[in-house]
Amino acid sequence: MSIRPLVILPDSRLRLISDPVVRVDARVRAIVEDMFETMYDAPGVGLAAIQVGVPERIVTIDVGPREAEDREEGDEREVEKRPLALINPEVVSASEELSVYAEGCLSIPEYYADVERPARVRVRYMDLNGETQEIDADGLLATCVQHEIDHLNGVLFIDHISKLKRDRVMTKFTKLAKKERDGV
Repeated sequence: MSIRPLVILPDSRLRLISDPVVRVDARVRAIVEDMFETMYDAPGVGLAAIQVGVPERIVTIDVGPREAEDREEGDEREVEKRPLALINPEVVSASEELSVYAEGCLSIPEYYADVERPARVRVRYMDLNGETQEIDADGLLATCVQHEIDHLNGVLFIDHISKLKRDRVMTKFTKLAKKERDGV
C-alpha cells in the first residue's frame, strides 16, 4: 500500500470521464488499498480514482471518522473505520427531497461551498469480490456517494454552485498552479 499524490484543480484529468472496470482483480484491489491509505492520510471521507490519476470507475468512502466530531471532549477512543469500496457505482434512484451540505474536495483544497443534492439515493456497484451490490444512502453518505460518482463523470462539486463563485475558484487555483510551476 502507498499514499498516492492527489490530482489538484486545475488539472484537466479531473474533467475526464472514467472508464468502467471490466474485472475486479488484484490490480483493482491494490488501487483500492492505495486509495484508502491516501484518503485517510489526507484526511478525507471519499476519493474517486481519478483524483489519484487513475481514470477508472472506482470510489472509496468512509464517513465513519466524521463521527469523531460528534464525540464528547476528552473521549480518546479510536473511531471505528467503515471503509466502503464501490466499483462501477451508479445511482439507480434518487429522492425528490433535497438536502444541502457544505462540501469540500481533496482536489480543491481548503474550499467549501453549500451544494444541494437528493437527500437519499440507491446505488448499484460491484464490491471487491466482483459481486453486484446495492445500498440505500442518506445523510452524509448520500452526499459523499453522489460527489464521488460526479468525479467519475468529470463533474466537480463547484459545477453545482454559481458561475461567479466557480470562476473565482478556477482563477484562484489556476494562479496557484502557475506559481507552483514557475517556482514562485
